[in-house]
Amino acid sequence: MTLNKTANVNVRIQENIKQQAEQILDTIGIPRATAIDIFYRQIILNNGIPFSLKIPKYLPVRETMDEKGFNSLMAQGYAQAIRGDSYPIDDVFNELEPEL
Repeated sequence: MTLNKTANVNVRIQENIKQQAEQILDTIGIPRATAIDIFYRQIILNNGIPFSLKIPKYLPVRETMDEKGFNSLMAQGYAQAIRGDSYPIDDVFNELEPEL
């Protein structure tokens, strides 16, 4: 019987992202280490990231959205704001100003 060695993975992520993800993992009963192990195994099986990392060809524009799509987008934004998954407006403008 051979024992597999284990290794530590140390990462830094935003606190609110960590909390949200761990709340979901707790709900479905998967420990954080198991979730990370699953993710790594999927990277191996897919020979890459196991989901799309594409930038959309276009960003949603109100004029091209139906009411249901618009309301869904607004609900997502509102939920992000409630969770604190946002940035202070001054930080946003400070980041944008050099590019303007």
